[in-house]
Amino acid sequence: MGSSRIFAYLQLTRPANVVTAIADIWAGFAVAGAWALIAADWGSGSNEFLINLAWLSLSTIGLYAGGVAFNDVFDAELDAVERPERPIPSGKVSISSAAWMSFLLLVVGVIAAAQVNFISAGIALAVAALAVLYDYWGKHQHLFGPINMGLCRTGNLLLGVSVVPEILASFWPLGFLPLIFVAAITMISRGEVHGKNRSALYGGLSMYVIVIVAIAAMPFLHNTAAWQVLPFLALLSYMIFPPLIKAIRSQNPKLIGKSVKAAVISLIIVNASIASSFAGWKIGIFVLMLLPISLWLAKKFAVT
Repeated sequence: MGSSRIFAYLQLTRPANVVTAIADIWAGFAVAGAWALIAADWGSGSNEFLINLAWLSLSTIGLYAGGVAFNDVFDAELDAVERPERPIPSGKVSISSAAWMSFLLLVVGVIAAAQVNFISAGIALAVAALAVLYDYWGKHQHLFGPINMGLCRTGNLLLGVSVVPEILASFWPLGFLPLIFVAAITMISRGEVHGKNRSALYGGLSMYVIVIVAIAAMPFLHNTAAWQVLPFLALLSYMIFPPLIKAIRSQNPKLIGKSVKAAVISLIIVNASIASSFAGWKIGIFVLMLLPISLWLAKKFAVT
């Protein structure tokens, strides 16, 4: 297989986006208190939680990459008209090959999660099912589509939390944060081709504000110093609001696309903010280290 074909297959998986999914797992570990357990294991010579971190990171890579690749499989006819440069309509990758790759990636995602515990496997299976549902049907639904996509991200965060299953009962409502944020991105992205969706853009703006306010309140609920979280939220605001405001003013599809791209990459900052509110600024910085990797990949591969 030549390098151009390998590049085409990688394009299907949206590598920059996959890195943002890894951040979900790492933030989930912070919620579960697992970073402290990794540190404790390190001192004792055990590496159970570090291995589980690797398994769940691999799981989310498979789930996300498989899900977005299936999106291009189901959109092949539409992309032939609107985005003929994509791997399938351009003829660089066949539909059957892309479908098989997508399916195998989802299988890898579920099997990797099963190495941690049965609850993790169940969540991974649910995420895989939600991703395929969105690709085939959900994205065509005006109301359910954004919720469907948001639920995929909710499951991804909870997949990280599931490393300590008993924690899920207390902290599952945190799943509403990625649900709202990703639902906003999905809503905004509907104007990426044709523009003229000002009401959706304002709706997305409002949902972003809700997520930021909710994360800002977390330190007061979990006895974390607020100063550890606020710098991450300031960076998040800097990343998402300026391009969105420009898109609202112009209704230009290209600017809407830039706004969507910025928000997708900013999911890492959302996760860093959540991680810092549960585990402190050092873990927040550790999660944030994924941002330059995602930004670099975004220059090489399409994000949307």
